[in-house]
Amino acid sequence: MPRILTGCPQRSFQSGEMTQPHTHAYIELAYVAEGEFRQRILGKDIVFTKGNLCLIDKNCLHQDYLLDTPATILFLGVANDMFTEVMDENVTTQKIVSFLQSALMKAKDIQQFLHFRPGPGAEEEMEACLTPLLKELYENNIGSRYICKGLLLRIFRIMSTKYEFSLSREQRKTMNWILFDEVTGYIQRNYAHVTIQDLVREFHFQEDYFNRLIKSRTDMTYSAYVQQIRLEHAERLLLAGSKTIDEIAQAVGYHNKGYFYRIFQAKNGMTPAAYRTLGTGNFCSRQPRQDCGCNQILLRCISRRDRPDRTVWNLPPPTL
Repeated sequence: MPRILTGCPQRSFQSGEMTQPHTHAYIELAYVAEGEFRQRILGKDIVFTKGNLCLIDKNCLHQDYLLDTPATILFLGVANDMFTEVMDENVTTQKIVSFLQSALMKAKDIQQFLHFRPGPGAEEEMEACLTPLLKELYENNIGSRYICKGLLLRIFRIMSTKYEFSLSREQRKTMNWILFDEVTGYIQRNYAHVTIQDLVREFHFQEDYFNRLIKSRTDMTYSAYVQQIRLEHAERLLLAGSKTIDEIAQAVGYHNKGYFYRIFQAKNGMTPAAYRTLGTGNFCSRQPRQDCGCNQILLRCISRRDRPDRTVWNLPPPTL
């Protein structure tokens, strides 16, 4: 469990002076609330700016620079077993979080320290957890341990999802596939009303990222991908036969009937009504001819190979 010191020793120093090289028997988490903080970790100088976090593993040799510029740095010492318990906790079933937590643990073991840079809105969420954590640690009332553990769970979840930290090329590739699965799963569940702003709020990436992610996997833009999902659902509803075409257009997210008809026909080569008629087997019984209105529909069905069990497959080819 983190511990807090109620008092801090003071001494004079020259700006640029460094503390003695030291290690800790616990994991140290440093948060830069204001100003700038510099450390030398394993012989390498690292600069941390406002909102940055540094996670240093136990027994990792480091020094702090003492500077005369104003700064506020919060240091939390977390016992190794508490850190492992928090990271192993089933905070969420999202595969993204599980993967990032695993990557964070692995990176910590290899590098012995991690530098976290905040994404959009991350600082506000982090400080909203750090403030009550400090209060609980200071007051140490009944139940504080459980409250502190819950706040640590939130803090490390924010670090895993809203802060940037180093991933290997292979890890980043895996992460992109996991994120694609999560994003497309979210779109599938919310296809009728999803917007790209919903994705930004849910996954905390900028709008352009989702276009690039979907384009790289499907060769479609975000808008084209959502349109395809909606039309596929419309096709299934048409074949189910329980709703009117207007009701189906509304159900899949289109409030302009004319627009729905245009994009549906562009995709399928036929109107929604013709698609329903063909899919349910209620098609024209005449032999297809060049001047028959159903000729194009029959040809479309053959090329799509949607219903090979229908008698349309036994009809002779049209005379061209």
